[in-house]
Amino acid sequence: MKIVVLVKQVPDTWGERRLDLSTGLLDRSSSDLIIDEVGERALEAALAYKDSHDADVVVMTMGPSGATDVLRKGLAMGADTAVHVLDDALAGSDMVRTATVLAAALRRTGFDLVITGNESTDGRGGAIAPMLAEILGLPQVTYLNSLAITTEGISGERGTEAGTQDVHASLPAIASVTERSPEPRFPGFKGSMRAKKKPLETWSLADLGAFEAPAARSVVLTATERPARTAGRTIVDDGSAAHELAAFLSDAHLI
Repeated sequence: MKIVVLVKQVPDTWGERRLDLSTGLLDRSSSDLIIDEVGERALEAALAYKDSHDADVVVMTMGPSGATDVLRKGLAMGADTAVHVLDDALAGSDMVRTATVLAAALRRTGFDLVITGNESTDGRGGAIAPMLAEILGLPQVTYLNSLAITTEGISGERGTEAGTQDVHASLPAIASVTERSPEPRFPGFKGSMRAKKKPLETWSLADLGAFEAPAARSVVLTATERPARTAGRTIVDDGSAAHELAAFLSDAHLI
């Protein structure tokens, strides 16, 4: 079985996040960049299957040159090969463009199953997996808290506002997992050393063959830095505090 896991390089969740005010895009120099946590859990789901079955695990990303670091970590965790979709023309891609390019890369690699996180911690769009399923014409099983893989298909528990659903699909398919799926393994020293010898291919748009990558439809026109937090107003209850609080909320259009 061939499993492709999609991962993404994102700013550290605990670090400061800033926008480049001239472009409205993420300022990647303002914070440490790491592999997305939910993407790691997606990779763990693939590696857990590989631990006891015959499987080829490919870790794939689309991003700038520095995103190679997250692929190396994926290889150190146990993936067999890595693919980096890298092209200057992809800077600032929205989700539609990203999904279209990733679908072309997936067609080139071939796969039985694609696993990704349900949403990244920077964009929080949560739509790449369904978009891939639509473009590739495949069943999707998304937002899974647990994922079971067999040679015939996949199944899992999907959380909803009303409870949980037991869902399944035949292969090939697209799946996404949530932060409730099992924690990822830690890449040890031996894994990190082996990762240096594993194949890591870099593909440009030209390498993906003839397909039409749509222009990014989402364009940031202006961006303004968030103002510094100021001291709040203190209300001392002398019998009129309730009226003052109600007036404050009304002036702020909160009630």
